[in-house]
Amino acid sequence: MGKILVQSYTTKNPISMIGEEAGICWGADTSDVNKNYKRGLDCLRSGHMRTAEYPQVYIVLDGYSARVIRELYTHIAGGPTRLQASTRYIDYKDFDYVIPPRIDEDSEKRISYENSMWNISQNLQKLELLGAPKEDIANLLPLGMETKIVLRTNLRHLIDMSHQRLCSRAYWEFRQLMIDIMEALSKYSEEWATIIDEFFKPKCEVCGFCEEKDTCHRKPTKERIKQLIELGLKYEEMIKAHMDDGK
Repeated sequence: MGKILVQSYTTKNPISMIGEEAGICWGADTSDVNKNYKRGLDCLRSGHMRTAEYPQVYIVLDGYSARVIRELYTHIAGGPTRLQASTRYIDYKDFDYVIPPRIDEDSEKRISYENSMWNISQNLQKLELLGAPKEDIANLLPLGMETKIVLRTNLRHLIDMSHQRLCSRAYWEFRQLMIDIMEALSKYSEEWATIIDEFFKPKCEVCGFCEEKDTCHRKPTKERIKQLIELGLKYEEMIKAHMDDGK
């Protein structure tokens, strides 16, 4: 699977940074590091997520499929910026690719998958020998091809992305990408480890119920919650009526 590199431009103290920025707006003393940390954590726990846009995150994502990177581009909150490995200048004749687990576990499926990738590679080389421009040949490159991007985003964007992509219904590779980002940031500093542990969760863990049609049953569905509330109200009415009858 792919690798995540957290670049040194990323702050090691995102909680303290949030606390300091918030403190300036509140007219508070920002010279005390401990107070900044506490204020920053309070902001996050209180849901003041605008403050989470201050810590910028710079990471290199290497070895993930072009497909999952394309899905990553759908997360536009927070104005992320990214640069992807060029298909115009880099030689991809012998490209590496991702094999999905459900294909990898079956030898017949794996052989068919690998043969398809080999055929694409051979055609890329043939077209190059025929003098076709590299930028045109690149149209044959598959979504399963491994690629590399440099991503600049922020804490708020990553927390929101975790709610969507840690869900068991998310595509397996994107879920793994999210887990890899979390592990890399947790190792980067103690403050990041605290944030990852407390705020990076699937959306059902945040709202207390599942919004998916095909649920994994980790949490009750929204409809089930409504049913339980209605049953509870009816039960309360029965108890009240019984008590009134006993008067």
